[in-house]
Amino acid sequence: MSSSSNDLSRRDFLKTAAACGAGALLTAGQAAVAKAAATSQPAEASGAVPRRPFGKTGANVSMLALGGIFDSTANQAVLTQSLKWGIDYWDTAASYTGGKSELGIGMFLGANPAERKKIFLVTKCHNGPEMASSLDTSLERMKTDYVDMFFAHGVEGAAEINQSAEAWKALVAKLKAAKKIRFFGFSTHSNMAACLQAASKLGFIDGIMFACNYRLLNNGEMKAAIEAASKAGIGLTAMKTQAKKSRSGQNDADIQLLDQFTKKGFTPAQAAVKAIWEDKHIASLCSAMYNLPVLQSNYLAALDKTQLSSADRRALEQYAQASGAEYCAGCDAICRRAVAGAPPIADVMRCLMYRDEYGMADYAREQFAALPAEVRTALARADYSAAERRCPQRMAIGELMKHALDTLA
Repeated sequence: MSSSSNDLSRRDFLKTAAACGAGALLTAGQAAVAKAAATSQPAEASGAVPRRPFGKTGANVSMLALGGIFDSTANQAVLTQSLKWGIDYWDTAASYTGGKSELGIGMFLGANPAERKKIFLVTKCHNGPEMASSLDTSLERMKTDYVDMFFAHGVEGAAEINQSAEAWKALVAKLKAAKKIRFFGFSTHSNMAACLQAASKLGFIDGIMFACNYRLLNNGEMKAAIEAASKAGIGLTAMKTQAKKSRSGQNDADIQLLDQFTKKGFTPAQAAVKAIWEDKHIASLCSAMYNLPVLQSNYLAALDKTQLSSADRRALEQYAQASGAEYCAGCDAICRRAVAGAPPIADVMRCLMYRDEYGMADYAREQFAALPAEVRTALARADYSAAERRCPQRMAIGELMKHALDTLA
């Protein structure tokens, strides 16, 4: 086979692996588990996904969490199979697919009420005075009296956390007394290190879900923040662990990374989740596993005992450097200070990631449409030159904002 045809075949494989989420490349030793997945039956020799303590809460959770950013009314098989494989940390939100994700969980629990006690159930709603009423709606949808974890969704920075602390503390006391929640915390896609540090000082935050991946784990500020939150007894859940780019397209760096891991029997996507699991401060990794092949691939990665070598870690670091200008690290405090009107650049970048890298075009448009109309107008008029000069990733922010307006508006 010629070099050019070999490159083409690898590019085709890369596209296929990306379409499968965490990838579908299996080692020979995983064949029995793969066959079991195809028949929706657990493999006796495989066992359940390993568990880890969730901070100071006393709960132990599966180190792989089922993310519910999908219409789970149509995905009951995924919910059923996840429990068979010990993936009992289920994460959703009031806003996911217009509430259909919670309704799908309610459909499952309505048909299988005895399974509720096995599930570490998490839901989220946006921070604000309507959190208590939103939780009541979520409980009704999911046919349960309580959730194990209730998150304020999409917290943007330390200032928001500190401003909300007293209201949160009062809300937590009320909801715990009513036995509607066991634990409380927040999720964040932005300024994650600052959020973790702020939470570590409050004393009542039980858990945090935050964007974390192999790109960010090498950041000294992030490492220190994870350490601080862990010492404070906060249960940590990583999300956005694939470190997907804000714009799709494969290049030589993608091909080189693929070569590094295919010869070892797993995909770059599976290597990415392994990098997270090697950090013992992190209790669980949340992935949107919307079909059985994606569920299977993540499950296999969780069971696989292969450790990343120094060469593997170096390959991930080199890829992070080579593709850094295509990845938004969520430090939007820098962008907002640099652009008049402070448009939510990181939120728009995340919409592009869902569209271009995860193939979730409808969800991306839904999230973009949820931005206020004046924000979308500001995006079109803003001058991004100062933000581009200050961006640690050296992203072409103006071009990407135009791409978002062209494809998501």
